[in-house]
Amino acid sequence: TNTGYQSAATNTGYQSAATNTGNRSAATNTGYQSAATNTGDQSAATNTGNWSAATNTGNRSAATVSQKDSVAIVTGYQSKAKGAKGSWLVLTEREDYAGDWAIKGIQAVLVDGTKIKSDSWYSLIEGKVVEVDE
Repeated sequence: TNTGYQSAATNTGYQSAATNTGNRSAATNTGYQSAATNTGDQSAATNTGNWSAATNTGNRSAATVSQKDSVAIVTGYQSKAKGAKGSWLVLTEREDYAGDWAIKGIQAVLVDGTKIKSDSWYSLIEGKVVEVDE
């Protein structure tokens, strides 16, 4: 666990968690049945374990999973996610309502390798799942 800015929380153990609340930071986990979570803006949550989750709630942030049956979740404004074939992406679109970034929509998609490509970044834009630049 790390609460500092521009910092890293790393975990390589099984059934473990890496957590970071700092902006421009990284939470990384390579263990199985684990979670990498980040709440800072412009940050990254990465997980390479099976049956794991990478979650990022910061604006302009990213979540990545590299094993099937895992989930990459992003809930911040202008965020993106990518995953391996057989994983799921949960994408959130936000809209500015008088300074309040309200949720406009949420979609979950399976990385099937065809419609949703593996190891490609995706965002939810105008209600559509869109491939975006790195």
